[in-house]
Amino acid sequence: MLYHLALHLKQTFSWLNVIHYVSFRAMAALLTSLLTSFLFGNYFIEKSKLFFRSGVREYTPDSHKIKNNMPTMGGVFILATVLINSLMWCNLWRGEVFVLLLCLIGFGAIGFFDDLYKIYYKKGLSASRKFILQLSVSFVVGLLLVLNGIDLSVSFPFFKNIHPNIGLFFIPWVMLILVGCSNAVNLTDGLDGLALSSLIPNFALYSLIAYIAGHYTLATYLQIPFAGSSEITVIGTTLVGACLGFLWYNTYPAQIFMGDVGSLALGSGLALMAIIAKQELLLIVSGGLFVVEALSVILQVLSFKLLGKRIFKMAPIHHHFELLGWQESKITVRFAIISLILCLLALMTLKMR
Repeated sequence: MLYHLALHLKQTFSWLNVIHYVSFRAMAALLTSLLTSFLFGNYFIEKSKLFFRSGVREYTPDSHKIKNNMPTMGGVFILATVLINSLMWCNLWRGEVFVLLLCLIGFGAIGFFDDLYKIYYKKGLSASRKFILQLSVSFVVGLLLVLNGIDLSVSFPFFKNIHPNIGLFFIPWVMLILVGCSNAVNLTDGLDGLALSSLIPNFALYSLIAYIAGHYTLATYLQIPFAGSSEITVIGTTLVGACLGFLWYNTYPAQIFMGDVGSLALGSGLALMAIIAKQELLLIVSGGLFVVEALSVILQVLSFKLLGKRIFKMAPIHHHFELLGWQESKITVRFAIISLILCLLALMTLKMR
């Protein structure tokens, strides 16, 4: 909105031309989303206590019983913050902006109804229904990307000349990444501030990558695909600001949980940023923590079904460390440090080609 307003007013107020720079709008979006969180966060928490309480938490250590009936669905507040500030600062003529926002809303809606079912019916959506809904939203997102003219090739880390064009297989590729990443983040969201503290460096990384991939000179210099993705940087930094602002309330001991509405939406948003910037395979490196969390659940289930034994004391793996005696806050900080290191390693690979 402000981008388009500045177009009409810059002849009169020349200083408004600064709003047309992606770098300026990216920093402004981060700050305004952070400010929005600080201004309205406590109000949302008070209202959530009336309508959105988590009930009894299942599949967690006994120490988590103190968190029963904690306000939840804070992801609604995160998404509202992102939407308002993205519409305020983004160039709304860019199709990928609306595709990314639609992805956040779509996966957020799935999480929203799952959370509501848990609150009012004591049981969330069935796994099959949830999976079908995720596939449906992912299919629509993939189709919209193709119609918007996205490059249908896949970029491989470390290999500058390998960019196979997968044609219409790009849509199931998008579906795989969106569903996988959103569920991995959802599994990670089990301790106060854990998912957010790991998401923030990833959103920051892909905001930078989107900017580089959207700048022809920088993309050519680093020999990565030019994706024209610079506008996604603004939404990325908005996500950073919104996550930082919510972490203020979600850090240990949490005042509110973000619920599936937050974790599913944010996980899908991160995945789609990577896809649009043509660096989706880097998620395996930067989002290594999410990969490990998801693998720990898969291995635990397979081991129990095939061998009748459990590999971990409890899955996902962060609960395993809890039962080993690690304090919740220590796990969160250590995992956040690991995520930051992995993001820096992923950034280094852009030059290692």
